[in-house]
Amino acid sequence: MSDNCRVSEALYVGLCGYIGTPIEVTIRREVMDMEEMIYKHVYIHKGCRGMRSGSHREGFRFKSSDIDTMFWITNHKVITDLSQSSVYDLSKHTIILMEDTDTPPGFVRLQLLTSPLDRNISSSVIPFNDGMLISNVKWRQIILTLISGNKTFTNLKTHGPCANSFYGNIETDYALCFHCSYWPQLSCYWKKRCTLHNWPPNHVFYEILSNGCHFVPVGIKTAGDENELDWRLSFSQAEQKLIYSMNHTQFLCYGLLKIFLKEVVNRDIEEPFLCSYFAKTTLFWLIQIGNITWCPNNLLDCFWKCFKYLYHCVHRGVLPNFFIPQNNMFAGKLSTVRGARTRQCLLEQLNGYYEMGVTCLLQSTTVRAMIEPVICNSFFRVEPLLGHIKSVADTDACINWEIRCFEFPLENSRTNFLILRSITVLSNLSLTEYETLTLQKCTADVLVKTAFLYLNSLTENTNKAVYRSDRLIGNLLKLAGRVGDVSRLLYLAMYYYRTCRYREALRVTALVKSRLIQPYIMYNTVDRDRYNESVAGWSLSKRMKKAWAYYLPLDNNVYYIQELALEQNVSKDNGDESMLYISPYVMPDMLSVLCNYKLGNRSQCLQSLTDLQTLLLYDVGRYVPLNLRDLSWQILGICQHVVGDLHGALQSYQQSLSQEPYHKIQNATEYRIALVLNQLNQ
Repeated sequence: MSDNCRVSEALYVGLCGYIGTPIEVTIRREVMDMEEMIYKHVYIHKGCRGMRSGSHREGFRFKSSDIDTMFWITNHKVITDLSQSSVYDLSKHTIILMEDTDTPPGFVRLQLLTSPLDRNISSSVIPFNDGMLISNVKWRQIILTLISGNKTFTNLKTHGPCANSFYGNIETDYALCFHCSYWPQLSCYWKKRCTLHNWPPNHVFYEILSNGCHFVPVGIKTAGDENELDWRLSFSQAEQKLIYSMNHTQFLCYGLLKIFLKEVVNRDIEEPFLCSYFAKTTLFWLIQIGNITWCPNNLLDCFWKCFKYLYHCVHRGVLPNFFIPQNNMFAGKLSTVRGARTRQCLLEQLNGYYEMGVTCLLQSTTVRAMIEPVICNSFFRVEPLLGHIKSVADTDACINWEIRCFEFPLENSRTNFLILRSITVLSNLSLTEYETLTLQKCTADVLVKTAFLYLNSLTENTNKAVYRSDRLIGNLLKLAGRVGDVSRLLYLAMYYYRTCRYREALRVTALVKSRLIQPYIMYNTVDRDRYNESVAGWSLSKRMKKAWAYYLPLDNNVYYIQELALEQNVSKDNGDESMLYISPYVMPDMLSVLCNYKLGNRSQCLQSLTDLQTLLLYDVGRYVPLNLRDLSWQILGICQHVVGDLHGALQSYQQSLSQEPYHKIQNATEYRIALVLNQLNQ
């Protein structure tokens, strides 16, 4: 076996560990696809559609992977020919004509043909040549204004066609765009090329065509100026389908190019000439026409041919867009003196890497760690399929993380009804096990939200109405506990506590605690050996219900129990978090303290209080993650305050102030401290 084959196989295995195995990448994509399908009817009800795009949607989980989301309003219909207007109802739809004459390749103008049906269109049009054209600058401002009103987003700025901001520590891009069911005339050559080269496969090709394309609000920048009337054609949906159709070697090669650009080519450069989109375009071209053998033991050669293609494009100053080759994606960068100088410096840099050959990959610290052992030891042997082999615990940890990362915003009962209807429809389809599990987790979440929304909206006080409502809410929360993870039952315990059924609440918390102490439980971390031994024979659904636990999110717009109402209101006012997140190991002890106190069971109350204090004093992040400790110490202080331990409560509140202020509840803590001090002084 040649050295290149050995190094390629080692690189393949290393990238499987760093980027993801085929199963892990599939999990990420299917969870996001299912999330989009579940929420689709809610978007339609609101008169819009949404779609995740970018590297996160493609299946990457780099620390630098941002989350891109595209939105478009459904009653705005873009046509490419006047005859297509007959398809739409002019009383319900705003008709917009796409014009691609006298525009740069890959860019169009959008002319308003009918009276606008909403003020966003009205405020964005400007007269031009006897017509009304939509301004990309004014349209961009709409999404900026919308996001600026949401306190959970920080560091808001414009980034190309998007509003860029941070949600917590996650970078997000939001683009308000237009959708067109028809492809522009310029893309005809792409259709012929796909047929000629038999890539993408026919089913992918026709699915891409049926989804149409988008127009995003940004024009080509020449000499630093942007044409306000031009809109860029976006094929994000098509690109996602093409990425999904890649084999794993191709996907890893794409990831390798991204790593190489970030860690080597663009290192310490503020405004790089090459971006990851250019790497993606390179992959598309070479997969379609490159005559490359895409397999694990040829990964180095795959990378090198991609590098040479990019090098050649920089040398020529031309990188053709995959869908519209007439669109040179370097044109905007090369239109300025600064861009031309940057290209010249880049060319010299790439020439140095070209002379190194494929060993230039050693300039990347991430890649060097993967391939150095093989290079230094001629007897080192790697089996590429080992990169695909992961234990049940590792695979479950991946899907566990993915499905708990998304939460549907709790808005109103109508939204929840639409989500439940989507779940009912989707559950009757043929789904993969990962899609089914996503649906199951979402069902539990929506049932909990529906129950508490309904509880807080009750106005009838007759015995019959109260009994009927109680049965409904109880059944919703019990069902959520049956289909969700171990900790979902704690919402039922909260409901029992709120309705003064303390013994029932204690029974539920005892059941949850008995499950949480199992050695195989997967929460923040997991004992992989115990997990693999204990649950490997269970179905994925059963593993979630019996062996997984999540934190408990409390929506700050919903009242759950009186003891946490102050923290919810303060967190909501500060606006950085829309939720309080409570460890499933903290909530049972809190409820146990409160219920036993109400029942007069002093010894059990003090024992639960001691258990909670011991947990917080000695845990190092296994049961109470560091970002949840501000609220966890606050909860301990609340419990101590309730039972009359004022000195203990004061210390716990002070501990809460010393933690990472994740929930932004400092004002609530200071209020409670003042209350304790006032009681002590009395």
